[in-house]
Amino acid sequence: MYEDLFRKALNIDDPWQLTNIDFNPDGKRIDLYLDFAHGCKFECPVCNKPGCSAYDTKERVWRHLNFFQYKAYLHCRVPRIECTECGIHRIEIPWARKRSGFTLLMDALIVTMSQCMTISDVAKQICEHDTRIWKVVDHYVKEARSREDYSDVTVIGIDETSCAKGHKYVTLEVDFDTSKVIHVCEGKDSNTVSIFKKDCKKHDGNPGNIHSICCDMSPAFISGIHAKFPNAAITFDKFHVMKIVNDGIDKVRREEVAKNQNLKKTRYIWLKNPDNLTEMQKEILGSLKDMNLRTVRAYNLKLSLQVFWSIEDRLLAEDYLKKWYFWATHSRIKPMIEVAKTIKAHWNGILNYFDSRINNGILEGTNSVIQLLKRSARGYRNVQNFITMIYLRLGQLNFQLPT
Repeated sequence: MYEDLFRKALNIDDPWQLTNIDFNPDGKRIDLYLDFAHGCKFECPVCNKPGCSAYDTKERVWRHLNFFQYKAYLHCRVPRIECTECGIHRIEIPWARKRSGFTLLMDALIVTMSQCMTISDVAKQICEHDTRIWKVVDHYVKEARSREDYSDVTVIGIDETSCAKGHKYVTLEVDFDTSKVIHVCEGKDSNTVSIFKKDCKKHDGNPGNIHSICCDMSPAFISGIHAKFPNAAITFDKFHVMKIVNDGIDKVRREEVAKNQNLKKTRYIWLKNPDNLTEMQKEILGSLKDMNLRTVRAYNLKLSLQVFWSIEDRLLAEDYLKKWYFWATHSRIKPMIEVAKTIKAHWNGILNYFDSRINNGILEGTNSVIQLLKRSARGYRNVQNFITMIYLRLGQLNFQLPT
């Protein structure tokens, strides 16, 4: 009676049969023993030739879903068959994948839990070493990615994010139409763009169909895009342009603070827009505006540049940017002159925003989630695990998990 119950619960079909159950309440485990009947014939796993006899067997054990609070293990001797057509091969068993120490249902539980928990927490919950958990997750991520189709990808964003201390980075590409991470690789040089191009082709993507790429002003990314995606127009979005402007303002403030102590501890006031300031910050800004400060003039340059992004027409926007460039280069504020020259060097990429209307908002949001993953996990043992977790959480992969 109990054997029949477990057989149905395990979904065991011929020629497999449940031969024994060993329940150990003190050890908090249950062991289920499976076997095949003497004289059974099997299909060749390579050429599918039926009626192959067992050549020899090997004892295997798999961790299964818990039976209530008890760990459950499946034991079975798995045969190798002798095929007259193609030789001797180990058969595939229906309840576990090849070279796995878990059943398929246990795999499914691990992947599902890993999508909302850290790997270390998953390992604690099921009482397994995290290395075994990583192997399962890595397998299903790679399998799911092998089925990905990038033939419809036309607009992407490229960005780097830190993966560990010591200036270690990974570069990620995001499909802007679906907001999904479609590629991650180690490094942040121009070679990462080449690696993405190869991966794009591998997944039926056409690099020639990618017409717009949003990225920061990294020379490595720019050169890589020009070399590997010549049909793509580069867009430097507002976030990165304004970051350069904010850096310029902060340089001015740090240079001027030696002469005016009122500028101490005001860094974040200049980084914010007036509408986002607290009441106290507004009072401080109001008092500083009455002084003849180079920092205030630099801040006004920033506010005037923000108007540029609200212009609808590209030609009008370019005319406005030319006037702003003249004002900035004649401001006699060295850091802001350098900012203006940087903008001039990336002129077309900045103006491309008015054609593509894409920005790095999706990438910045993705980057924030990735850094949260890194903090919650307190770092990753290696870069590959970090990349696997990014795909798992942000790749929108179809895992086709067993049920």
